[in-house]
Order: sequence, then C-alpha cells, then structure tokens
Amino acid sequence: MKKLILIMAVIPTIASFGQNKNPLKYPETKKGETVDVYFGTNVNDPYRWLEDDRSAETAAWVKAENKVTYGYLEQIPFRDEMKNRMEKLWNYEKIGAPSQEGKYTYYSKNDGLQNQSVVYRKDAAGKEEVFLDPNTFSKDGTTSLGGMDFSKDGSKVAYAISEGGSDWRKVILMDALTNKVLEDTIIDVKFSGLSWRGNEGFYYSSYDKPKGSELSAKTDQHKLYFHKLGTSQKEDQVIFGADQKRRYVGGNVTEDDRYLVITAATSTYGNELYIKDLSKPNSPIVTVVDNFNSDNYVMDNEGSKLFIVTDLNAPNKRIVTVDVSNPKAENWKDFIPETENVLFPSTSSGFIFANYMIDAVSAVKQYDYSGKLIRDIQLPGIGTAGGFGGKKKDKTVYYSFTNYTTPGTIYSLEPKSGKSAVYAKPKVDFNSDQYESKQVFYTSKDGTKVPMIITYKKGLKLNGKNPTMLYGYGGFNVNLTPSFSIANAVWMENGGVFAVPNLRGGGEYGKKWHDAGTKMQKQNVFDDFIAAAEYLIAQKYTSSDFLAIRGGSNGGLLIGATMTQRPDLMKVALPAVGVMDMLRYHTFTAGAGWAYDYGTAQDSKEMFEYIKGYSPVHNVKAGTHYPATMVTTGDHDDRVVPAHSFKFAAELQEKQTGNNPTLIRIDVKAGHGAGKSVSATIQENVDIQAFTLYNMGFKALPK
Repeated sequence: MKKLILIMAVIPTIASFGQNKNPLKYPETKKGETVDVYFGTNVNDPYRWLEDDRSAETAAWVKAENKVTYGYLEQIPFRDEMKNRMEKLWNYEKIGAPSQEGKYTYYSKNDGLQNQSVVYRKDAAGKEEVFLDPNTFSKDGTTSLGGMDFSKDGSKVAYAISEGGSDWRKVILMDALTNKVLEDTIIDVKFSGLSWRGNEGFYYSSYDKPKGSELSAKTDQHKLYFHKLGTSQKEDQVIFGADQKRRYVGGNVTEDDRYLVITAATSTYGNELYIKDLSKPNSPIVTVVDNFNSDNYVMDNEGSKLFIVTDLNAPNKRIVTVDVSNPKAENWKDFIPETENVLFPSTSSGFIFANYMIDAVSAVKQYDYSGKLIRDIQLPGIGTAGGFGGKKKDKTVYYSFTNYTTPGTIYSLEPKSGKSAVYAKPKVDFNSDQYESKQVFYTSKDGTKVPMIITYKKGLKLNGKNPTMLYGYGGFNVNLTPSFSIANAVWMENGGVFAVPNLRGGGEYGKKWHDAGTKMQKQNVFDDFIAAAEYLIAQKYTSSDFLAIRGGSNGGLLIGATMTQRPDLMKVALPAVGVMDMLRYHTFTAGAGWAYDYGTAQDSKEMFEYIKGYSPVHNVKAGTHYPATMVTTGDHDDRVVPAHSFKFAAELQEKQTGNNPTLIRIDVKAGHGAGKSVSATIQENVDIQAFTLYNMGFKALPK
C-alpha cells in the first residue's frame, strides 16, 4: 500500500444546533492530504493525524471538542433534573454472588453511589470486613479492579488493576490472610486471566510492550507466562507463545490442580486447544485441537476424563468427553448432545448446569456427571439467568436473574432438592409492575425473521410520538439478552420506549446466526437494524422524529453505518466507542483479531470494496442532513482506539447540512467501558438521554 502525506489545511465548520438558533462553531480541524492506495483505488484520509494519541495537536483538539460539547449540554434545561433522578435511582445497595476461598466467604458490595464496588469477606462466625476497596486505588475513581484469583487454599490472592480504563493491567500479589503485599507488582499484563497452580505461583498472559503508543500500537503476539512466587517478573517463564505466533492465548488450571489448559487463537472466533499434565515434571504440552475452525474449551475433568464444550460439528454447542491420553477430536464422545438451542454450560457442587438460550431468554437444566438429567431449574420468570458456577465442594449454587423490568437478583439453589431462595434482592426506587416487555418477530430485508424485545410503561399509546431508543450490537457471537438497567429505567419513566433486536452477527441462534452477519454478509446486520426501526415506526411505537439509535463498540459501527445509509430514518444517533474506519481497524492494538467478523481491506479487491461501501468514516457525504449525533469515546480506549470516533466526528462536522448538531463527547482517563466509575457512568447516561430528548423537541422532561 502506497501512502502520501502532504501539507495540512484548516477547515472551520459552522452549523446551527438543536433548539438553539445561535450557530454552533466547531473547533477548527486540520485536513491533511494523506492518500492510501488499495488495489489501484486512491482513498483519502484527511484526518490521519488524529490517530496520534500522543501528540499535542490531538490533545488540543480533544479539549476544544469537549468545550463545545459540554457547552451545548449545559444549556439543556432539564439535564440537572435528570441527573438528580438517575442518582436517586442508582443509589441502592448492590451485592454480588459469594464464593468460598479458604476459611472466608468473599463477595462484592456497593452501597449505592460508590465509584467502584468493594470486596468484602466473612469468616465462619459471620464477621464482615472490607478485604479490598478499589475506591482507594485512585482519588478520582478511574482505577478499577480488573480481576482476582485466589490460590487453591485461599491463603494468597493475585488481583489486577486497570488505570484510566486501559486494557493494560498491573497485578498485585497479596497474602489473603494478612492483607500484606507479598512482592513487586507484575506490570504490562493484557487480555489475561489469572490462574493459580497450588500456592507456587500463577499463570497470566500478555504481549511485549509495543514500541509506539501503548494505547494504539499493534499487538499481535500473545504469550502465556508462569510467575513463581518469590521471583522477579523478568524471570517469568514463557509457557506458550514464544514460538507460536497467536493473537490471543489463555491458560487456566483445572480445579484439581492436575492440568494446565491452554487456548490459542488468531481471531475472536476459533481456537486451538492444548493440555499439560502438571502432576508429571517436565510433561509435554499435548495438542487437543490443532486448528481454528471451532470454539473449544475444557469445562471440567474427572481424573483423566475431560469435559469439553465445543461447537465442532455442532453450531449450537455440545459437551463431549475424552480421555486425556488420546484427546483428539476423533475420540470425542457426546455427553450432552447439540440441541436446537444454544448451550452455555457451567459446573458447581458436583453438577452440570446447562443454560440454554431460547429466543434470547434462559432455560436451565441440571445434569449429574453421568449425563443423567436431574431436573429443569424453575426460574423466577422470563429473562436472563446467569452464574451457576462454583467449586465441586460447594454446598450451595448461586445464580442471578434479571430482565428489562426486573433488577438483577441473586438466588441460592440447593442442588439436591432443586429449591431456590432469594439471596440478595435489590431495593430499587422503581415500580416494575408499571412496565411491560413484549417480544415480536419482524421481517428483515431478505425475509429473515428477527426477534426484538420492546419495553415500555403500561398504557403506552401507539401514536408515533413516543421517544424510542433502539439499541443494537450484531457481531462477534455476542448475545443481547434481557437485563435491567437504571439508565433504561429513567428513560422509560420519562415515557421512553426501549427496543432491542437480536441482529444477525450475534450468537442468539448459534454459529450460523453469527456467520450470517460477518465479512461479505455484514450488511445483513445493518439491514436487520433498519428493519427493526421500520417496524417500530410502522406499528406506531414511534416515528422518525422520535427515534434514537444507540450502540457501542461493534454496535458503534452499527450506528455509524445505519446513520450514513439511512440518515432520514432517525432523529438522533448515538455511536459509542465505535469501529468507524473499517479500512484501518486492524492496524491498531489487537484489532487484527476481529478479521473473522469483518475481513480486512487487504484480503482482496472484492473485500476492500465491500468494506469501503459501509465504513462509516468513508461514507459521510457532503450536503446530507444527518441526524443529531453525539459520538462518545474515551481517550484511554485501547480496544477500539478513539481515533475511529475522532475521524468520524470530524467528517460529520465538515459535511453536515442543516441544523442538527454533530458533537463528540470524549471521557478523559476512560477506556472502552469496563471499570468506569459510577459517577462517570451516570453523567454519561444523563448526557446521552438529555441530548436525545432535547433534539426530539422536548423543553422539559415528559411527565
């Protein structure tokens, strides 16, 4: 690919905005004359300079854009009122499911508005104490707990922290009994679990630190390390990945401490599978799966018998068994065969819990280790059940249940009788009985039936005037299942409709549904989303004047593609941390791993032309009336680098016609979303909803 970088010009942009008739002047954004050549086609990239996250120019642009954005948001008359209500609703105690580690029971708890949840523990006598408080990690709440794993006897713990939302982590080792730090912090850890081998040490994964910006430079060789207690990090042994170049490598030790299980992948779908017998000194790493054509992981073992979850020859997944002495796929035997519904199994208390997804809602079956069906678990209602994971010795199983109108509740299950009881039910100032959810099946452009759940206040009038938030994702085998959200509750309290379609590209109907929204079929995802909007309008839930579309990450791409293909369809567009430059996404951090879903512009002329045909950055057209748009991102996002959002916003601000604002809201010291403080999360949701209603013409909150 040939690149030309020439002198930059300055393009000031002026537009009218929202209900304010005064013109909104956007920051001056330089235009360069960078040109890339793909298969003989020149592609301009005038805002390439915004990819440099370390430059003073980019920092100044971010500051200037935020000044305009926050100036706009501050003049919305009901913004403070909405924030007060969201804070009040958010302010309830939240408790996580407990786990037994040694002589203590550990669980997370947030008293309501704490920026980060606190880890507590109780001893056998029930005495409670704070074990780890992430709110003390930083004054502004931007450092979060990114994972924690205890040694087998519960005497030691390794926990990861994320600073400013970055995927790069630090790992701290501590004596869990005395709360004393044991040794130097492990640094530069990324995309990693933590898994102890006895009390000797633990396995973790990372990349070599890139030579360029750690927030945007490409990282594509992941390695699995073993850290032995009492040694320095520079002595850590590379277990896998030194000779085999893989983009994602993970390692975990089985509960009986006998085996190390290694997964290795080059993309977000499909992985090799390896196993190493830790009971035998210097034992070799044995190959179980030697290709990337299926997803596979070891769920559990009984002695040398492995229980493997796989979608090999089973798009909806199955559980197979095999002896570790001869573990190749030709020796696998069905344990729980594939069904017409997608399977998500877990183990606890010596049982297997098969969690099936039926039209995006949960149904759970309990099996013993001989494969006998014990019972169907009676769930509290129609929604999403999660959890059911624990140790073999656990006497109680814990699971969560939620849907769009029911706050997440933790239940305890007695596995021998199958009886469930409420363990922790949140006390939320929200009357769920006043709201309802309805699942519909609408027809997409090519005739495919797509499910969508629509939630709203009872008594809703189908008059086409209801503010409606259409939320989607559609990629990477991700499932959008019903779950409660305080932000959505506030939206519905204000008369809003919340609609979630299960687009192709997701995993709600297994691998076939996922594949139907990838590569040269990616347009199916956008068509499904557009059809969802058209259904809501046709059924008079809303109209184009009262429709907002929202999505994040791959869902941000969805919003960018939809608003550039059908700018007439919605009033407001809300793309968050989106993949917007589809010609260059694979050149940043671990972005090349997304090629299973997207393909790349280098694959072929046909793929290049297809990707360019929907890439949001490359499809903003001058003279077009785009919807009121607020792009959101974080300056420390090293998953989907903020340059995607920067370039898209710059294109919109240059080419927008008419009075609709095109703003970008950039969180400082924030990443892709994980670990974001409660205060920052509340403010972001308030700003999104206030912006949306204001641009739909509301001068006060609907009553």
